[in-house]
Amino acid sequence: VVHHLNEWLDPRGIDNHSFWKLTEEDRERPYFWRFWRALPAAGQIGIFFGGWYAAPLDARVNGKMEATPMDRELGRIAALEQMLVEDGALVVKFWYHLSRKAQRKRFRQLEDKPGEHVQVPPIDRRRLKRYPQFVRAAEQMIRRTDTGYAPWHLIESANPRYRDLTTGRLLLEAIQARLGKESGRAAAKPPGRRQAAAVRRPATTVLDRVDLSQSVGKQEYEKRLEKEQLALNRLAWKAYEQRTSSVLVFEGWDAAGKGSAIRRVTEAIDARLYRVIPIAAPTEEERAHHYLWRFWRHLPRVGMVAIFDRSWYGRLLVERVEGFARADEWMRAYHEINEFEKQLVEHGVVLLKFWIHIGKDEQMRRFHKRETVAHKHYKITPEDWRNRNQWGAYEHAVHDMVTRTSTAEAPWTLVAGNNKRFARLQILETFCRRLKKAL
Repeated sequence: VVHHLNEWLDPRGIDNHSFWKLTEEDRERPYFWRFWRALPAAGQIGIFFGGWYAAPLDARVNGKMEATPMDRELGRIAALEQMLVEDGALVVKFWYHLSRKAQRKRFRQLEDKPGEHVQVPPIDRRRLKRYPQFVRAAEQMIRRTDTGYAPWHLIESANPRYRDLTTGRLLLEAIQARLGKESGRAAAKPPGRRQAAAVRRPATTVLDRVDLSQSVGKQEYEKRLEKEQLALNRLAWKAYEQRTSSVLVFEGWDAAGKGSAIRRVTEAIDARLYRVIPIAAPTEEERAHHYLWRFWRHLPRVGMVAIFDRSWYGRLLVERVEGFARADEWMRAYHEINEFEKQLVEHGVVLLKFWIHIGKDEQMRRFHKRETVAHKHYKITPEDWRNRNQWGAYEHAVHDMVTRTSTAEAPWTLVAGNNKRFARLQILETFCRRLKKAL
């Protein structure tokens, strides 16, 4: 079927991906990492030969997974497909059915033609021996994930011509239906600038409870800084030896001191063990994918540290406040981000999220300093002043972000940042404490 689809479709618009054995690189990341990397850009067709169903299906067939855990995994897959569809993807799923008798006959035919380019993989032979278990597991999979937004198409495959033509017809109908629906939407509502959604603002926010008066003197700071950096250096090497990776997320107000805090972290870690990922406005390639795509790509290998200067929380902050995302897009992002982070933690990643909070007056002081000190000029832009005018909107967006995405698995750390020395120590101490606990 895959061969025929590549004959019938223009190959310039197709990405073929065969998901078979897990590579060492795959094993070092959460399960869905390999699939996120392969997702096609908008306007492209991705043909997944195998996919995210293979691992839970095989585990169930081989007795390594009970029905309830499999149902949980299938629920996660259904949520992934819903997320892709809501982002504009068309998900078409085909299940090709063969009776046990027909499968055995086809295997014999292939064995009688040893010179043919198609051979029977060992995994298929094992499945034939466990055909009843395979059918039961497949039935559970189809029932749980046959949804209105990503339905299964069950195709009788004893006759190859019927199988191939039915696949082509169903795919054509699905694409035509989607194109017709999109044309109708475009005619009904011409594209225009998105408006930021109006939301009810709470009287007080979580930021109001941060004690910004906390500070540390220079002498005490230097003593504690050396101690924490030495501890972090040792812990980072121990994490590398134990194959424990870390992901640090830094968010905060403009001029809050994210860059200087990150430098105090990286000063303590061997340069071979970490990578800093600065996040700016998405590129054309990134805009052609789901917003989480570019972050999945940067997840670290085991034992390594990834530091995100800004992150996936841009969907809930700048994209929400500035109207770059529709209300329905950023509202569903709370759940999408929680699920993403849950997968990281379940895989063994030590995940830390820092919001560096400063007062409005302190931000003004730092802005003026950036304007008057020559080597700091590059740090201040007209966009910083424009964002400052939206302080109230951002404050309440941060409140919603923290209250709805601070989970038991991935809590937020609110850093008192008016005093930079205090903020840097709080971040280092928190990282050391969490890493030590994980190890």
